Amino acid sequence: MLALLRARMMLGTPTVPSVERATLPRAFRGQPRLDPGRCKAGCRACVDACPTRAIKAGPLALDLGACVFCGACEEACPDGGVGLTSDPRLAVRRREDLTLTGEPLRLAAALDAESMRIFGRSLKLRQVSAGGCNGCEAELGALGNVVFDLGRFGVQFVASPRHADGIVVTGPVTVNMRQALLDTWEAMPSPRLVLAVGACAISGGAFAKAAHVAGMPGELPVDLYVPGCPPHPLTLLDGLLRLLGRIG
Repeated sequence: MLALLRARMMLGTPTVPSVERATLPRAFRGQPRLDPGRCKAGCRACVDACPTRAIKAGPLALDLGACVFCGACEEACPDGGVGLTSDPRLAVRRREDLTLTGEPLRLAAALDAESMRIFGRSLKLRQVSAGGCNGCEAELGALGNVVFDLGRFGVQFVASPRHADGIVVTGPVTVNMRQALLDTWEAMPSPRLVLAVGACAISGGAFAKAAHVAGMPGELPVDLYVPGCPPHPLTLLDGLLRLLGRIG
């Protein structure tokens, strides 16, 4: 028993104290970096290398909502105009803010005062996997472990939309899951939030032109976009805390 207690004490506190102080592996692929000034006229190396056509040339722009963070653009670019940083902060409030042009990313702002009064201290979320590969779902599940401990911020996942304040959507929203998603939304009491998590939910991702899937239905008003394929738990945590006004 004493040996077990000694071993536990040597482990210290594994919980991440904050997003800013988290330690990430060297190979982590975070927020993309664009430097249009380095691009040569007529060069389309990064555009042609992108599997989801997230990059556009003339002028150079990158759609974070479609990016799968594969790194192919960085490898293909001969002049260093495109790269991936280790910054996990990616979540935004508006779809148009996911378009990078070389300017700083406009990160998510907090909810309005009335929504903050309702959701600021306790937020219950219902997750819907709308045809995804389970990559995003696995990262959402990791938020509950001892490292990220989402519950310490008053945010929890619930089993029924009747008990939820918001819906977290993952996957490209296939034809067979579209109505189920809309029914889940209708089952939630108002006021309610919508979070689109992962490239598939935002734009269809790698499946954008398969079986007529293209991400979130237009009927759902999205309050938070969290890009990635899949987004890291720190990216999810950062977006949620920004939405709740815990990070400025």
